[in-house]
Amino acid sequence: MNKKQLILIVDDVEMNRAILIEVFRKKYHTVEARNGQEALDIIREREDEIAAVLLDLLMPVMDGYVVLEVLKEENLLKKIPVFLITAEDSMDAMHRGYEMGAIDIIGKPFIPEMLEQRISNVIELYQNREYLNHIVEIQEQALKEQAEKIQKLNSSIIDTLSTAIEFRDCESGEHVQRIRKLTGILLEKLSEMYPQYDIPKDQFSLIQDAAVMHDVGKIAISDQILNKPGRLTEEEFEVMKTHTIRGCELLNSISEIRDSDIYQYAYDICRHHHERWDGRGYPDGLKGDEISIWAQIVSLADVYDALVSKRVYKEAYGEETALQMILNGECGQFNPALLQCFMESKNIIIKMYQ
Repeated sequence: MNKKQLILIVDDVEMNRAILIEVFRKKYHTVEARNGQEALDIIREREDEIAAVLLDLLMPVMDGYVVLEVLKEENLLKKIPVFLITAEDSMDAMHRGYEMGAIDIIGKPFIPEMLEQRISNVIELYQNREYLNHIVEIQEQALKEQAEKIQKLNSSIIDTLSTAIEFRDCESGEHVQRIRKLTGILLEKLSEMYPQYDIPKDQFSLIQDAAVMHDVGKIAISDQILNKPGRLTEEEFEVMKTHTIRGCELLNSISEIRDSDIYQYAYDICRHHHERWDGRGYPDGLKGDEISIWAQIVSLADVYDALVSKRVYKEAYGEETALQMILNGECGQFNPALLQCFMESKNIIIKMYQ
């Protein structure tokens, strides 16, 4: 630990400064100030070197109380212990000094040996505390970096799994990445326009990762149905609808996901991204805000991307046409607040596809 070894002595009387310099000269370096303003200038310039400040109260230009007040405002008293060394021994003066942040008040005259030990003990405590705080900061940063690495690895694994499923669905894998981006855009806009939904911003990346897994249940659907070029029969559509349930079963079978922060979002989105605002969706027929807002967001993103993308059963619609189809209710009913967010983000979204 790199210890500070400089004591600032602040007193307008030269003899008093000389006495204090003599007390500390064997163990510390010292620097002098004749008034509070000089003291503040030195502290601001050399705060990383100063181990303690010995401060007189009654001085010209700026007294000790004002120095304490400024140091408190600039949050320097947490880093540098300030000792008041004064002949003013009234209870009011002592109370005011402690209240303003002085670590100790030492009356004149003092016993040099006791003064040196008293101040050295406090300096040691401050420096040990600063060292421990530094260690904690290093550990917290290391934990944060490790958590970020794990999150990136998890996202990569999720992307790989979801892209593999998209290849089965004759997609390039770009669909899941577009869903991730659309989800992020709508989360940001919803947070801005409708803060009452109160989705914590630190959860946005988790929700985006979960969105990527919305169709993971399609792994259980046969190729004959998944890649059928024509319209599905009623029986085939009923099988296709089960991908919402099968996705949840798959998530439940992977303990690493089940025990992670992403699980609840992923489960909810897998199961409910085909629910509709009017209750006519599946598999549970949820209505309105019975559907979680993140599942609603992914639902809207999924429908829009499906409309503007070429599929085995259809050609791609233009962006404006797709938007109008959604607004007209041709793809089911959506939350009016989300539709407003989508409209407000329209230019960003259209640019994303260009």
